[in-house]
Amino acid sequence: MLTRLLVALLAALLLVASFVVVQFNRRPSLAPYQSLTLPASAEATGGVRVRFAGVTTLVFDDGETVWMTDGFFSRPPALRTLFGRIGPDASVIDQSLRRLGVTRLAAVIPVHAHYDHAMDAPLVAQRTGALLVGGESMRQIGRGSGLADSQMRIVKAGDTLQLGKFTLRFIASRHSPTPYSSGHGNDPITEPLTLPAHVLRWREGEVWSLAVTHASGRSFLVQGSAGIVPGALAHVRADTVFLGTGTLGKKDEAYRAAYWAETVKPTGARRVIPIHWDDFTLPLDRPLQATPYLIDDFEAVMADLQRRGRQDGIEIRMPPLFEPFVP
Repeated sequence: MLTRLLVALLAALLLVASFVVVQFNRRPSLAPYQSLTLPASAEATGGVRVRFAGVTTLVFDDGETVWMTDGFFSRPPALRTLFGRIGPDASVIDQSLRRLGVTRLAAVIPVHAHYDHAMDAPLVAQRTGALLVGGESMRQIGRGSGLADSQMRIVKAGDTLQLGKFTLRFIASRHSPTPYSSGHGNDPITEPLTLPAHVLRWREGEVWSLAVTHASGRSFLVQGSAGIVPGALAHVRADTVFLGTGTLGKKDEAYRAAYWAETVKPTGARRVIPIHWDDFTLPLDRPLQATPYLIDDFEAVMADLQRRGRQDGIEIRMPPLFEPFVP
């Protein structure tokens, strides 16, 4: 009897493991959205161009000042991330910065402190002379990587930061609710984070929405995570919203409707560019792929965004990888 029970249990575990493996390798095709990809743009004097490098890494450049969100390039593979210790890959970071054409940055600004946003940021700051900007959790990540306090700028909700002709306002936000993050409050990092470390050491920390204005009159909102703070963006205006969609495909209709209503509609934006939809366990030296169905459903996300965009007269466009584009 015991032998039969053990065999049945083993069979059940194998079935569950097989399901997880299959689902982790099933993902939506990006082919249906190729026509939505914005064209690469030659340098335009006085204008703002952006480069996208996966997840929520965005490089803003007006020809005078260059700054970056996140700066996450290492993208360690899934098994190492889950069962080992991870840290920045200096050679991958250097290669990615060269590919972006970045040698100097005014600032690198992670939108929160999870590893897929903040892990590489101190090394990017060291390589480029940038200020590392964030809350107290980012200070501890920077200290753990040996970054001097003088190369960090600590901000709180409501603060603004002037970078050349760019003005950035930091608005307290929330992470998308997941089994990993509740979406209702930050989990701070309270001591220097030494590397390499287990993935769970990169706790959420402060979560930001970035309201960006430029002297040219252009305005942008960077919403790195699909969390909702009712009313937080009521007075933000933006021509373009860089909209974090991670795990949005697993949310119900009510949540997606509230996210659009609280994040896109108040800004008066005429364009939405989805970000944080790619599988960040895969390297950047190959074409991006959508997050597996086990974690998200990018088909559902795009169908939802395009439907809401048609209703509200807002175009949905995709960012090219590494190429400069006019947002």
